[in-house]
Amino acid sequence: MSHAHARLGAHTDPTFRSEPRPAREVIRRVAKYLKPYRWAAVGTIVCAVASLGFGMLYPRLTRLLIDDVVAGGRAEWLTPAALGLLGAFFLRESFNSLRIRVNNRLEQNVIFDMRREVYGRLQRLPVAWFDPRASGDLMTRVIEDVNSVERLLIDGTEQGTVAVLSIVGALFFMFASSPMLAGVSLVPLPVLVVGALWYTTTAHKRYRQQREASSAMNALLMDNLQGIRQVKAFGRQDYEDARFSQRAEELRQGTLVVMRAWAWYSPAMEFAGALGIGLVLWVGGGQVIAGRMEIGELVAFMLYAGMFFYQPIGRLHALNQMLQSARAAAARVFDILDAPTERAERGGVLRCPVKGEVVYEDVGFHYPGGRTVLRGISLQAMPGEMVALVGPTGAGKSTLVNLLPAFYEATSGRITIDGQDIRQVGLEPLRAAISVVSQEPFLFNGTLRENILYGRLDAAEPELIAAAKAANCHDFISRLPEGYDSRVGERGVKLSVGEKQRVSIARALLKNAPILILDEATASVDTQTERLIQEALERLMSGRTSFVIAHRLSTIRSAKLILVLKAGEILERGTHESLLAANGLYARLAQIQNTTTIEEGFERLGV
Repeated sequence: MSHAHARLGAHTDPTFRSEPRPAREVIRRVAKYLKPYRWAAVGTIVCAVASLGFGMLYPRLTRLLIDDVVAGGRAEWLTPAALGLLGAFFLRESFNSLRIRVNNRLEQNVIFDMRREVYGRLQRLPVAWFDPRASGDLMTRVIEDVNSVERLLIDGTEQGTVAVLSIVGALFFMFASSPMLAGVSLVPLPVLVVGALWYTTTAHKRYRQQREASSAMNALLMDNLQGIRQVKAFGRQDYEDARFSQRAEELRQGTLVVMRAWAWYSPAMEFAGALGIGLVLWVGGGQVIAGRMEIGELVAFMLYAGMFFYQPIGRLHALNQMLQSARAAAARVFDILDAPTERAERGGVLRCPVKGEVVYEDVGFHYPGGRTVLRGISLQAMPGEMVALVGPTGAGKSTLVNLLPAFYEATSGRITIDGQDIRQVGLEPLRAAISVVSQEPFLFNGTLRENILYGRLDAAEPELIAAAKAANCHDFISRLPEGYDSRVGERGVKLSVGEKQRVSIARALLKNAPILILDEATASVDTQTERLIQEALERLMSGRTSFVIAHRLSTIRSAKLILVLKAGEILERGTHESLLAANGLYARLAQIQNTTTIEEGFERLGV
């Protein structure tokens, strides 16, 4: 294999192996979704049992037709017996039709509830949980894995119940008809049991590998679709074709492993059932020849053995396959449902009105089992003041501001707002007091109106337009054919970077929070657009406590406090003038900032 293809074979997005869950746990946990629809579930089972009951009349009526009507020459009973047989079939299929309708509604209700719970859980997991996980993998869990778990819950419950009842009923009629033949029909049973045990104990690993391969392929697909412009810009279509082919090949191989096992298991079990039918026919045929059994009785016995004994056993084997697939899927779904959520939603509220005094007291942060990102951070921002953060890439600037809305929790020290420890404040009131404008503005695939109103869903039209005007985006929106009802495309692809940034500023203005976080909000735009954004930001920061990660020093000259960070620590602090007078790293950076961004300046200084 070439080096290029070796790299392609490596999974760049993390995959997390889910530990297998016992079948009992899977069944117990998914069964709770039936509770709100218990009567629909009962109705499904009742219809299935009724359909089975009328179906089990078929062998007895067949025996009556052969032995009593046909062999007995009773022509007057032929029509009633035939009509009785057709009536049994009609009632069987009528109940089957009703079962399907009730079952479909039950199935969709359960899928809806499961998806809603899994999605709701995802919304409440901490940001750090998402950092190493691929979006495509999570989508696979919410869509495909939930479907697999639901199939076990609905189809498995119904089919399993009916199969067991069918086997019990068949055995009753078989032993009542001929105990000796019934014993013969049980000869293949040890083979069926051993086969089921082998498949059950070996299947989970195969299904887990298949599902992980499916998630990896979906993750790559989503990644490529979101980055299609970069793929085309760099001419990497062939490269991405090869990467996708590798993932698709892994899924193909994983699926073939599952299919190969099933290709041995299913026919072997079917053959064992056929062996039982053959034995019954051999022994029963001798009984008929010897005159100890009627031909109709033998036919009825074989119908019970085939249709209501061996076929249900075959369905139980298929359910076993479904169970093993569901176990692998359930483990991946339970990973989401069992993941610890953000700290409790309940808690104190910030004293109103929120003034916006923010204090970091000896704050530190490190990722679990990872490197330390921040250490000994102390600062104070009075209401309405601007605190600017500068530093090289990886200095910890974004992590520092992400601790304020509790996207991450500080591992030491504490952060207060108006004297209240944010750990004692509920997440909803805490985040309601903070607006965030990031370097890479995210717009939802909807209209401009919907994206701006995301800041405050109940805002009136005049408030929406006022926010857009203050953000310098009303003019370009008004020029669009559909104005505020124009769709922005996925991630705002129909807008320029500067336009997206101004829409995100309008969203923050509409929220009207007393504390503001600006994470390099003027990066990656031209000079004219930067001026429009800067004007909008000045309006946004007016009267608000602002934390600004600066792109250029010119935007933070008026900051009340400037912090220079390196490797997670504060090297220098002060105003623009005091830092220049100190003739330290900030002063050296200021000397070359007229031609560079802050990041470029630090690189030139070798920091």
